[in-house]
Amino acid sequence: MTLAMMIDRPLFSIVSVTFNNLHGLRNTGSSLLNQSSKNYEWIIVDGGSTDGTAQYLKSANADFICEPDHGIYDAMNKGIKRSRGDYIIFMNAGDIFSDMDILASLEKIIAAEKPDFIYTDALETGGFYKKVRSHKQLSCGMFTHHQAMVYRRDKIGELLYDTRYKIAADYDFTVRFLAKCDKIHYAPCAMCIFEEGGVSQRKRGLGRVEQFKSRADLKICPWWKNIMIFGAQTAAAFLREYFPNIYKKLR
Repeated sequence: MTLAMMIDRPLFSIVSVTFNNLHGLRNTGSSLLNQSSKNYEWIIVDGGSTDGTAQYLKSANADFICEPDHGIYDAMNKGIKRSRGDYIIFMNAGDIFSDMDILASLEKIIAAEKPDFIYTDALETGGFYKKVRSHKQLSCGMFTHHQAMVYRRDKIGELLYDTRYKIAADYDFTVRFLAKCDKIHYAPCAMCIFEEGGVSQRKRGLGRVEQFKSRADLKICPWWKNIMIFGAQTAAAFLREYFPNIYKKLR
């Protein structure tokens, strides 16, 4: 019996998607185990790894699914359906909490305000501190890392990730989710340390195209503004690739 199963209804469901990243999954698990708050369940969705993950899952304090899937967002949908907590955090293999009291700090915010959505700044491996934009600027792209967002489960309802998108389904999901929210809280801290080098970073160009399509489909801004946003994102990506010091100063 896992720790989560001994809690009638955990406050948090931490959903970790993984595939052949045992080292990263162990790091995520250690980060979660070290949290001062234990009011959570850990849900691991493994796509059928062959690197020893299956053996690790047997001893992990987690509820897990180990089977082939149709990509990261299909796996995240499985995690949503499996979750029992009042709030969901998507913390994939390799991502970790920035310190041991993050969940305890989030508990205090929830107790005081009962928000539908919480978001924070983020740290990236390498020490870069990513300051958020306001959630009101969502039409311009993701305003913080997905791992620095906390979603209220009953507000999610039947909402799922659109698996037509391979990179930007988290953006599309967040746009649709925030349209349902009444109380949104920004906490001025870095909730997570985001592991760089994932597929979303390797395929930024596809991500920009998919965000463009999502904005158009959801009609969250005029067509001309959508084109301008796409251009600005492309320019920012160029700076990040070839002039990283300038990019960081502008951020």
